[in-house]
Amino acid sequence: MSSTLKSIMTRNQTQISVKGRLTKVPVIQVAGFDIVSSGRCLRQAAIKDEDYVELDPAANPEELIAGIKRQHFKADIFSFAQRIPDTAIRHPYPFHLDNVAAVPLTTFDDWWKELPQATRKNVRRSERRGVAVRVSSLDQQLAQGIKSIYDETPIRQGRRFWHYGKDVERVLRENSTYSERSDFIAAFHQEELIGFIKLVYVGKTAQIMQILSKNQHFDKRPANALLAQAVEVCCRKGMSFFVYGKYIYGNKSDSELIEFKRRNGFKQIEYPRYYVPLSPLGRLAIKCGLHRGWRSWLPPRMESLLLDLRSKYYARRLPGEKSKPDLAELDQKEEAGSRSPLTHAAARAALPQGPAGVDSAKSSLAKK
Repeated sequence: MSSTLKSIMTRNQTQISVKGRLTKVPVIQVAGFDIVSSGRCLRQAAIKDEDYVELDPAANPEELIAGIKRQHFKADIFSFAQRIPDTAIRHPYPFHLDNVAAVPLTTFDDWWKELPQATRKNVRRSERRGVAVRVSSLDQQLAQGIKSIYDETPIRQGRRFWHYGKDVERVLRENSTYSERSDFIAAFHQEELIGFIKLVYVGKTAQIMQILSKNQHFDKRPANALLAQAVEVCCRKGMSFFVYGKYIYGNKSDSELIEFKRRNGFKQIEYPRYYVPLSPLGRLAIKCGLHRGWRSWLPPRMESLLLDLRSKYYARRLPGEKSKPDLAELDQKEEAGSRSPLTHAAARAALPQGPAGVDSAKSSLAKK
């Protein structure tokens, strides 16, 4: 379980953000971790902010399990996971293979050389159309720009957008987490913020906590420019992996988002996630496969059908969403229609140099 809010502690509760809403959940502290519990019939315990905490829960899970039991925490199952690149199964608990979308990092040039031609063209197109990308500090002005992106549409990815309508102070507060080890990479067009990434560094891994851009500026490809700059920043900091959420969500192994990640150099890396029963109900749930939720039971085609129905429902209930072209389809058309494909060397030579401190990743290519 991940939260985008700092813990607001009471004696035995904390507030976390669940689908954009503040929710109070039970919490205990064990071995330096905050353990929270959620669920109604089947209560699952997990590490709060698991993706972003610096301690590794898989290093000594026995201590965590013993601490949870010792405090008589009300939970039926405790879940924890190993972290990439440690993907070998190391613990004797029930598990399934979870996954992330990650770029194994060496140098920016190595990443760039592996990209499809259409993706490289999108990065260059972004700069030609006046997009400037740079690392920015989170302040009132940036928070106001983030709010303008949040408020562009009440629907994103076929569902109600959790951040729509939040006031500036809440936007600033919620985006201030992990400030000591995070960066904001911002994309501007004529001083208007049109996209941003929040990166959080956990050891040698850079995690995208949030990436978002304005649909009205889709033609400028700010998302491609942001990812290119993020790779440059990660390589400069000596990161080993750049992670963009999961590669596959649920059972849907074919989607626009997966194709977009693939075309930007992300690969699927699987790792074990463990489920430890803490009660008879927990043991029964794991045995019956109920611990992973009802979506894990759906065939891929049924899941796609339900997601399409949800998109249509919200489109009718909350009209006004600005449609966004299919990223993968556009890239494929551009790639197929290219009459004079560029070699990597020609692409580097074609890149104009950006102003000082801006688009350093793309500008460094132009210099070579």
